[in-house]
Amino acid sequence: MTDTPAHDDQPRGADDQSEGAAREPEDAGAPPAQPEPAGRGEPQEASREGAQEKHPVDRSLPPLKLLTTGLQHVAAMYAGVVAPPLIIGSAVGLSVSELTFLTGASLFLAGIATLLQTLGVWRIGARLPFVNGVTFASVAPMLAINKSEGPDDALPVIFGACMVAAALGFVLAPYFSKLVRFFPPVVTGSVITLIGVSLMPVAFNWAQGGDSQAPGYGATKNIAMAGVTLVVVLLLSRFTRGFVKQIAVLLGLVAGTVIAIPVGITDFGALRGAGIVGFPAPFHFGAPQFAVAAIVSMCIVMLVSMTESTADMLALGEIVDRPADEKTIAAGLRADTLGSFVSPFFNGFLATAFAQNIGLVAMTRIRSRYVVAAGGGILILMGLCPVAAALIATVPQPVLGGAGVVLFGSVAASGIRTLARADLGDDSNIVIVAVSLAVGVIPVAAPDFYDVFPGSARIILDSGISTGCVTAVVLNLLFNHLGRRRDSAVSAPPDTATGKDAVPRQQDKDHAAGRAPGTPDRAPAEG
Repeated sequence: MTDTPAHDDQPRGADDQSEGAAREPEDAGAPPAQPEPAGRGEPQEASREGAQEKHPVDRSLPPLKLLTTGLQHVAAMYAGVVAPPLIIGSAVGLSVSELTFLTGASLFLAGIATLLQTLGVWRIGARLPFVNGVTFASVAPMLAINKSEGPDDALPVIFGACMVAAALGFVLAPYFSKLVRFFPPVVTGSVITLIGVSLMPVAFNWAQGGDSQAPGYGATKNIAMAGVTLVVVLLLSRFTRGFVKQIAVLLGLVAGTVIAIPVGITDFGALRGAGIVGFPAPFHFGAPQFAVAAIVSMCIVMLVSMTESTADMLALGEIVDRPADEKTIAAGLRADTLGSFVSPFFNGFLATAFAQNIGLVAMTRIRSRYVVAAGGGILILMGLCPVAAALIATVPQPVLGGAGVVLFGSVAASGIRTLARADLGDDSNIVIVAVSLAVGVIPVAAPDFYDVFPGSARIILDSGISTGCVTAVVLNLLFNHLGRRRDSAVSAPPDTATGKDAVPRQQDKDHAAGRAPGTPDRAPAEG
């Protein structure tokens, strides 16, 4: 085993205390230290204690590290942000310049939503290292709206439906967040693992070229470039230390892009047609329109998106050692929905937390939310400067795929680590994990499985993260909550003197706390 290098964002209070305890016998016979002059030593000690108490999530980094690590987050999520507007824009028949405008608007709004989520305003924002962008769950309903409304009215109707759905989500956020009590480690571990597994096909698709309809998709050179990028990231992660190791993914993307130039898969065409400055003018495609059917479908998408965001916040909270409680989830959902409400004004779509970047946090162990806030600033810059967006777009899809294997695999590994805290010796918990994972991977393993279901149902069913999450919560209620008190009362041996249970059953405590049996006690969630 190799020693793990210290990171700038890791807490040092526990280590300092242990070192002090180890030195205590040696110092026992030493003369007492002379007191510091008043007004000089105490403030230093106070400031040192304050620095130790600050959580790594709330610590900033030097400017260069903020820029490079923030850019790394942008590179990891760029393809996911621009894909939905490109798909929808092509479906409604937009020109190349209009497609560029729509893509820039999505980048700009993703940056605004990310700043809301990371920095926060009032009770808005989880204040965790979250990146926000356009949710893929909205693509299928928006394509259906385009088919029913026609290309001339599709975008205004979509924007109107997004506004209503976002407003509904904002109102429901504090009530939706109360579901956190039904997410013990057996549920959160299953969901986090499922997030990583569900994202792996995205990495494999990127590795093959990203567009299954394009010539050369799945070519040997594409897969080879993904493999080269993966090897570069692994070598940097294994043989480097400190800051270089933390930006191994970014360096791998840069190296892969450079190596891909002679291979012929790096395209600089986007740079030639990109402008220097551009601003997403409000209602560029017309004033919003409100159609009942479109609103209903987008409201369903919003509920699905809120479910996924809740799971993502729970996952990230575990990774950064700041578990997400009701207050955090409610604030995070408010940021999602407020960003989604503002987005249509500037020609954007529903925004949600991006699971891709959770893997980057897990791998680099850089937990500072200011790093992701810097990424949000870069997204805003890209939205206002098309040439900057085009520069990031030069990273070939196969190169992204190689890095994605590490990123998304890290998410699954974090889920397995969370499951290790659950009582997997309990057969009930094994069933919960097995069935929720099986249900969640159906859209991945058998993409056509739900084709016979109505389109409205497929909005939920085609999201493996949502179906797996709901399955895990329902099974946890069935196995670890319903009937537990009655079963415990029947099985508990009575006290011979009083006729009552001699010792309160742990199952009853767990039931009352809203968690699975065997789950460690946790501080009550804030309302």
